[in-house]
Amino acid sequence: MNGLCLVWLEWPEKCFRADAKALRVLKGLVSAGTRVVRVRGEAEFLRRLPRATKAIVWHFRREWFALAPKLEMLATPSAGRELVAWRDAPEGVRVHFGSFHGALMSETVAAFVLAYARGFLFRQPDNWPRVWLSDKCSLVAGTKAAVVGYGHVGRAIGEKLVALGVEVEGFNRSNIATLPRKAKTFDWLVMALPSDTGTDGFLDRRLIAKLAPKCVVANVGRGNAVNEDDLFAALRNRRIAAAFLDVRRREPQPAKSPVKYPENLYLLPHASAFGADYLIRCFEELHAHGCV
Repeated sequence: MNGLCLVWLEWPEKCFRADAKALRVLKGLVSAGTRVVRVRGEAEFLRRLPRATKAIVWHFRREWFALAPKLEMLATPSAGRELVAWRDAPEGVRVHFGSFHGALMSETVAAFVLAYARGFLFRQPDNWPRVWLSDKCSLVAGTKAAVVGYGHVGRAIGEKLVALGVEVEGFNRSNIATLPRKAKTFDWLVMALPSDTGTDGFLDRRLIAKLAPKCVVANVGRGNAVNEDDLFAALRNRRIAAAFLDVRRREPQPAKSPVKYPENLYLLPHASAFGADYLIRCFEELHAHGCV
């Protein structure tokens, strides 16, 4: 054996947990001579870390690098960089963040867009609201979307929406300054922004004021990008049509929220990337990038 790959992926969500099926896939992908070991807790991980050449984890503290003299590769399935001390990685340690989430998250956004446009999500007044619903449904094809945060995930969302007939314009650092003057032209404002690049409060009352009343907002990036007070006020006042939040500024949300949510707000519990094959996608990406 010339390598040891530690897999410490034990989060409560089942699709984020390294089960037997995902581990079989990984063992078939790693380089010859590399042993794959699943660990189930911090104490076991730290005990094995001095012999590890690779580690696939959800989080990694800066002080742990001193315990890992043989470490060559550190990977996390997460696209976010909050839980891994990547800036402190010693020279020679390759750090990889997941970029496979777009296929999963784009379908979540497409599902919301279709469900909203076709009336699935409306709070209906009775059990046969045929007349009430008759003027509220619309086609997705022919609408226009702004996708803000046009990286791996944003591009995948854009491609999925284009396949539905939506005209998509992507925004990143190079053209974000043009968004406010174009804002009124969009039916959908989809945000897939990270949390670490000055995105705090990106959607606030100033930007909302520039959106068309028909606009529907969706955030699948990070919760800090939305000023929730401003958004909820706009929803209650029907300043914009609706909003879908997969992520929140505070996570997890309390069991009983003190906030009474607007009826045109739709929520998921940070679940837009859920998928039974989540970790298999992660391991296949690591193999494709030469990490395992």
